[in-house]
Amino acid sequence: MKKETPMSLAVKNNYRHLAETMFKGLKQRGHEPFYAETAEEALAKVLELIPSGASVGIPGTVTIRELGAPEALAARGNRVVHHWDPSFTPAQRDDARFEEMQCDALLVSSNAITKDGVLVNIDGSGNRVAAMCWSRGDRIFVISMNKVCPDIESAIARVREQATPPNALRLGCKTPCAVTGCHAKGGCISPSSLCRAVLITEQAPTMPAGKKSYVILVGEPLGY
Repeated sequence: MKKETPMSLAVKNNYRHLAETMFKGLKQRGHEPFYAETAEEALAKVLELIPSGASVGIPGTVTIRELGAPEALAARGNRVVHHWDPSFTPAQRDDARFEEMQCDALLVSSNAITKDGVLVNIDGSGNRVAAMCWSRGDRIFVISMNKVCPDIESAIARVREQATPPNALRLGCKTPCAVTGCHAKGGCISPSSLCRAVLITEQAPTMPAGKKSYVILVGEPLGY
């Protein structure tokens, strides 16, 4: 077990205080916020929010995979829909992208979040940001506190400079950022670009009747 130092304890307490400060803005913007100190606590909250018989759509997200949520949900009997099954054909992958939006719950992260609760995401195919705007079920965002930024401008910069380059490497994309490790000056216009659609969610989009948007802030680094 990793030994906790005074510095790590201070960071942990700062994350908790910041998360509690962010709750007001998140509530005003139509989200129901929670704080989980660890990834394990975040997973427990996810399993609490999603009924055991519900179908769950999971767009491309490293954070949710790091939680072990797809496996935990499937083991409990939930039908998990995700397009990143390596055995899928391109047509099956596209079908899964559409089906993710039709599930009883959408489980995803966010590339960045501002201190006052604005979600910022940049997408390549657009299915993930589309589902964040319109999906049939509850929307559950799991966001680590290292993704918190002061404002929208810094959040966009964080996504381009910190999140996209490692994601491009993971996906094997031949983008400038995959080679240089940083966002290309003037933008990346190429067939393999991951920066095609920018979504700034100032308020939770109108939800289907009876459905909610949840934000779980996590005090451990997750995803990119």
